Amino acid sequence: MRQFIGSSAVVLYPGQTAGMRAVVQRVREASVEVEGDVVAETGPGLLVLLGIAEGDTEREAERLAGKIARLRVFEDEDARFDRSLLDVSGEILVVSQFTLLADTSKGNRPSFTAAAPPEVAETLYELFCAALVEEGVRVAQGVFGARMRVTLVNDGPVTIVLDL
Repeated sequence: MRQFIGSSAVVLYPGQTAGMRAVVQRVREASVEVEGDVVAETGPGLLVLLGIAEGDTEREAERLAGKIARLRVFEDEDARFDRSLLDVSGEILVVSQFTLLADTSKGNRPSFTAAAPPEVAETLYELFCAALVEEGVRVAQGVFGARMRVTLVNDGPVTIVLDL
């Protein structure tokens, strides 16, 4: 498979990712629980599961945050996807999830070698959330590296996968 990024071509092999990946779900509400305590919750808006890949930079984090803030997945008065999170004053819950970068091309056990090391991923996760705040979005966050229980009420359902 050949994917074009900017003006250069990148050849991707099965299971290989080009970079940051986000699963974006439109929700009526969502929350994150760690060790029995709710640590973050949001009302109507988006839940973002964020996977950060080896080689990702601040540029990708900021670019993806801007794209998600402006992603038109909310309906206008004609029931068309024509409004963004910013247009509807929605909220966002961001949960770091390295398993989004799983390579399952060989065997039955996923490999996570494409995921960024935790110290790099955590920095970019925090930068991604800060970039959303700079866009004017109210942001709630899961706990990086924790075992979390994520609860959501999907609205639509609307689920979009974004790869950088």
